[in-house]
Amino acid sequence: MEFDVGARLKELRLAAGFSQRELASKAGVPHGLISMIEQNKSSPSVSSLRKIIGGFAMTLSDFFQENSPHPRQIFFRKVQLVDLTSRLVADRHSGSASIRMFQVGDAKKTNLQILYERYEPGADTGATMFQHESQEGGIVIAGMLELTVGDQVGLLAAGDGFMFDSRTPHRYKNVGDVVLEIVVANTPPWL
Repeated sequence: MEFDVGARLKELRLAAGFSQRELASKAGVPHGLISMIEQNKSSPSVSSLRKIIGGFAMTLSDFFQENSPHPRQIFFRKVQLVDLTSRLVADRHSGSASIRMFQVGDAKKTNLQILYERYEPGADTGATMFQHESQEGGIVIAGMLELTVGDQVGLLAAGDGFMFDSRTPHRYKNVGDVVLEIVVANTPPWL
């Protein structure tokens, strides 16, 4: 059964006592976007959904979390990783480039977020650059990453790594013709 982003957003909005207009104003997004998402007529980008749910003092992981892993769990199989983004794409066959992010364990309990990210050729995190209170680092596993951090742009291939202050606006883009795979760590967690 697919996760219903619209129903979850509406549930949270009503529980917080916000109208669609109030939530849109609080999140800095157009009112119509909230309505379209709640009716499942639009799939939000990662950055848009993150802005919207920021008004509820929760992370993307919280938004999608169905079962929290055991607090003392040490090892996580691939099927146990929390899929943070695959549910955001309404039509996976539309031909649009997509991004998938998988989180290891419960980032809140460890104050460390480890993500395995996959970017289809041409996919990027969007024109609005990310900016959040944490430190970020990672390594390219496969493909070619164009990483923009502030006014610096770097092209990184498999085996190359990066580390920066996440308060600096940043953006990830797959500039190759194969799937880009990266492992990224954030502390404190931001999604």
